Amino acid sequence: MKPINVKEKFLKFNKQWHPHQIATVDDMQVILAKLQGEFVWHSHKDEDELFFVQKGTLEMHFRSKENDVEEFKEWMEIVNEGELIVVPKGVEHCPKSIGEEEVHVLLFEKLATKHTGEVLDEKTQTEYPKI
Repeated sequence: MKPINVKEKFLKFNKQWHPHQIATVDDMQVILAKLQGEFVWHSHKDEDELFFVQKGTLEMHFRSKENDVEEFKEWMEIVNEGELIVVPKGVEHCPKSIGEEEVHVLLFEKLATKHTGEVLDEKTQTEYPKI
């Protein structure tokens, strides 16, 4: 039961798009990640996901099917430093940084949440180092 210095934890790794676990709360985990560029379009069928931007500006892109047809509606929200956004379960999303900026995010999600949902990609991680 000691305080966790989030800024110090971010100094412990450099790899982007690779979450690191810093705490657990019941069946939830607190993870840190550094992001740059575009991630993978994915969703989490049964889990919500909270993103808190510690540093930088995050573009959170969303898309959903319109009226069960093949056309997709796409939109984006800007999440500034010090702000958070919750992605509801089942919503397809793709986090991106703006330009070459590195974004530092704290995520809060269930332990069972798969990094890229059911999508497998070269960025998909199956284990999160504990730091």
